[in-house]
Amino acid sequence: MPRYLSLIRIEENDALDGPSPELMQRMEKLMEEMTKAGVLLDTAGLAPTAEGTRVHYEGGQLSVTDGPFTESKEVIGGYALLQAKDKAEAIEWTKRFLKVHEEHWTVTCEVREVMEG
Repeated sequence: MPRYLSLIRIEENDALDGPSPELMQRMEKLMEEMTKAGVLLDTAGLAPTAEGTRVHYEGGQLSVTDGPFTESKEVIGGYALLQAKDKAEAIEWTKRFLKVHEEHWTVTCEVREVMEG
């Protein structure tokens, strides 16, 4: 079965206080269901951009910039690696993941198939 990477994009300022205990409970329940269904292979949140480093390559030159990145509004806040029968199924699980969040959060997931071999 194909694998899909769901890149979880967040408005970083929305997540400054972290997820609420209620959100964590809803996520835990959904992640357990996804794991039992054999869909969820791996998932994790990422540290804030203030703790990150960007390595950029352009014109044969490398540059390294430490965070925070003031121009960033929407950032990758985490990921989920899914195994699904097709993209439609991966999208359905991703929709369920988005729906567990509080209404005041702005979250976008980009679902992309992992290219094998």
